[in-house]
Amino acid sequence: MKEMVVAGCQFSIVPMDVEGNIAKALTFLEKAVHEHKADLVVFPETITTGFTPLPKANQMETIASLWETVSEVPGKVTAPIQEAAARLGVHVVWATYRRGPARDVVYNSAMVIDDKGEICGQIYDKTHPFPTERKEGGGWTTAGKDPVVVETKLGRIGLTICYDGDFPELARVETLNGAEIIVRPSALLRTYDIWQFVNQARAYDNHVYYVAVNSVGPDGSGNSFFGSSMIIDPTGWKLAQARGCDEIISARLNPDPIKFVSMGTRSPMIFDHVEDRNVGAYRDILKEGRCAFEPSKRIPYAR
Repeated sequence: MKEMVVAGCQFSIVPMDVEGNIAKALTFLEKAVHEHKADLVVFPETITTGFTPLPKANQMETIASLWETVSEVPGKVTAPIQEAAARLGVHVVWATYRRGPARDVVYNSAMVIDDKGEICGQIYDKTHPFPTERKEGGGWTTAGKDPVVVETKLGRIGLTICYDGDFPELARVETLNGAEIIVRPSALLRTYDIWQFVNQARAYDNHVYYVAVNSVGPDGSGNSFFGSSMIIDPTGWKLAQARGCDEIISARLNPDPIKFVSMGTRSPMIFDHVEDRNVGAYRDILKEGRCAFEPSKRIPYAR
């Protein structure tokens, strides 16, 4: 990994206004490069439309409307950002809904656009859609199946999206696949405390940089997102945090980050959570299950 500046851009969107939201993103991208000297810029989840597309529509109406509003990738949901990334010489993590191979398939996706404007490596499709978003639960998103780590000239970037961050196994798999930075574009509505400790835990568990960029302001659901985007270092130390408004944060990432136990000390770090795993103890981890306690409601997933 190279020394670099990473920036997170959070701003309020207009629901389902792809062109308007991209235009605003371009303004933020310019500022991130010119004011923060960013090498890598990360945007929130579903930045082109907002997370909840049509809250009062039925499932098929929602999927059809979303499918018509977005595009394939590459396409209109990426082209202006690709052009700007090439012009500015910057890498961008861009998150958007995108059309799948059939009209009833919409993916919640994230991708790395490199400094030549090319989509770099594999596109990531959210593997853990939130229960109300998940197609099998009456939502609109078809789940992806593959963890993705993208090799770039800046470093190896693991892609996750929002609810994915609640599942430590995904971050661990991406770490084992070489990720040095894991990004988490999000539209998260749970408490700030959950947002913070999950982000810090994933960074510390895996000794990776963790760049979590959250939506801010309302989307089509009428819910209002709280922002608080943050950048965490591989010792779990918070390097930057946004407020609950339109804002850019940034931090310089050290390519040799775990020599000391925490920021500001010279106490040597002598452990590695990844190497020190007792993998034999995890033999039962790859089986389906349920929590021992009952939530208020379980979404009846169609199988």
